[in-house]
Amino acid sequence: MKKSLSFSAFLALPTLLWILVGVQSLTAAIVKQVRPSSTPQEATVSKRYLLSQTTSPKTYYVSGSGSDTNNGLSTASPFRTIQKAANLTNPGDTVLIMNGLYTNSHSGYVLSVQRSGTANGWIYYKAYPGHKPKIKHNAWNGVLISNNSSYIEINGLEIEGNNPNITLDYALSQKTNTSNPLTNGNCITVDGRKNNHLHHIRILNNKIHDCGGAGVAVMQADYITLDRNEVYNNAWYSVNAPSGITFYQNWNSDTKQGYKIYVTNNKVYKNRQYVPWIYNGKLSDGSGILIDDAKNTQNNSTLGAYKGRTLIANNISYKNGGAGIVAYSSENVHIINNTTYMNNQSPEHNGGQIVAVSANNIYVWNNILVSPSGKRLNKDWDNVNVSYNYNVYANSTLLSLTGPNDIMADPQFVNPEGGDFRLKPTSPAINNAVDWGLTTDFVGNPRPSGNKDDIGAYEYQF
Repeated sequence: MKKSLSFSAFLALPTLLWILVGVQSLTAAIVKQVRPSSTPQEATVSKRYLLSQTTSPKTYYVSGSGSDTNNGLSTASPFRTIQKAANLTNPGDTVLIMNGLYTNSHSGYVLSVQRSGTANGWIYYKAYPGHKPKIKHNAWNGVLISNNSSYIEINGLEIEGNNPNITLDYALSQKTNTSNPLTNGNCITVDGRKNNHLHHIRILNNKIHDCGGAGVAVMQADYITLDRNEVYNNAWYSVNAPSGITFYQNWNSDTKQGYKIYVTNNKVYKNRQYVPWIYNGKLSDGSGILIDDAKNTQNNSTLGAYKGRTLIANNISYKNGGAGIVAYSSENVHIINNTTYMNNQSPEHNGGQIVAVSANNIYVWNNILVSPSGKRLNKDWDNVNVSYNYNVYANSTLLSLTGPNDIMADPQFVNPEGGDFRLKPTSPAINNAVDWGLTTDFVGNPRPSGNKDDIGAYEYQF
């Protein structure tokens, strides 16, 4: 079982070649941390600016109609490629990306972030206000963050992979080929395995889809926030057993033990495997959200067990091939106020909607779990101190663990088959959650709205 859910296949990714070449409070602090920063004003080339340009943060502009021979310092003279701006960034700088289609010129990436910000000077890659820039790639990565690049924010982009351009027959013909980016490429990769580990990365408000590999893959990093992303149709064709969102071997950048990993307010769906994992020939993963081996027991890791807490809250995870949310060989993961619906779409999967395996100190509270008929809602595998409570279960009675305040009832969604998981006014989830300190729901509405918090990602608004 340990091997079947492992994310260790990522260690074989040819991405490494490109790298070599090329608060503990759950209240307002959560909202503060993930709220997108304000957009800097457009830089003007004034006398004052020229005198202070060596120390003042810069804003670079990129446009689908720009040119890399421009200076990139205004909307009138934008760069054409995001990489041109990335190669110039220093702490405090912002790259504003305007409308356009941004593609890869080689098999490595469209954007490789290898210059780091600082605690007082983050580097921002953001959509220009009102614009919808799109990265479309058939490379190993749409966006790659590596080389000790910390204090980085990716905000408001669309990243699309190569799935629409290949067939399942072609992907299956490549099921032993680990060197094909057309089938194995990720949308966003945060890779801390080489040239020092990474920390303080924010991935916010992005649409991430149709990558043969992972939607978002985070490896050996700390202080990571994924908030308000839409992640779908990923993990289909890779031989490396990916999922929609995966954290692998979280790393302790300090000794703090509060919340440091946030996966909040994301919509994650239709991520699944169609190609078996090359290491065991099975469809083993393809889950929505996976926290994998934070104990650091695999691949001779010397990092030690991750001591920070991980908060997975207010997410909607549905119709993924594997489980909706998985904590595998990990500790201190709190899975709170999520809605999981009809996951385990792959015939090989029957583990449940929210699953803990070889895990410790896992809290599964205030969630809605709806399974396909005849499949499990949860299962207890080799766990210590795993607590389920204040959850709503539906469409199945196959449970390994329940809590004293769990409810077996139809949650009464508005239109789940249409992707609308708001609660009807008669839902049993209303006013039946325990207060975990969350102040908003999936769409930013206040919690609570009634007398008590509601179960699931949505708070019914009275």
